[in-house]
Order: sequence, then structure tokens, then C-alpha cells
Amino acid sequence: MSATYLMPTYNRQPISFTRGAGSWLYTKDDTPYLDALTGIAVCGLGHCHPQVTDAIQQQAGTLIHTSNLFGIDWQERAGEILCTAAQMDSVFFCQ
Repeated sequence: MSATYLMPTYNRQPISFTRGAGSWLYTKDDTPYLDALTGIAVCGLGHCHPQVTDAIQQQAGTLIHTSNLFGIDWQERAGEILCTAAQMDSVFFCQ
């Protein structure tokens, strides 16, 4: 496959992964690689952990995304918990 239609934002490495499990990534021929990067600007939760997968599936069945232009109850609760724990005044959630 060619990256002809993708903007050259990153200097891509000559490898591609087809699946992940825990801290491991696998190529098409099932060669394992330790995922020491855990992505760029993402949380290092590993790949396909059953509890994380279940939580994502449950949330996707309820609501996937709402803009920060609207009130988001769980976001307000999470902000309060983070501010209390870190002794901060406010937080900003983004992706």
C-alpha cells in the first residue's frame, strides 16, 4: 500500500502493524515488537486490554462524543477529581 494520499506530516518508518496485544505490536507475518512508544500524544494503556475494550464498547453504545460547547457531566466530575488531587484551579480536556 502506498501513502500517496497521506500528508507527509511524519517521516514514517518502513514497518506496519496489523494488531496489538498488551505492550506488543504485531506485523502481518506475526512478528512481535515491544511498543516502547505507546503512540504520539496518547495514553499508554497497552493494546486490547479486556477492561479497556469493554469500557470503550459500553461508552460507544451510549455516546461517543459531545463538543466542549455543551455541558458534559462526567467531564465536570473528572475535572473536580483532578483539580482536587493536583491542587489546581481548572483543567482542559482535549484530544
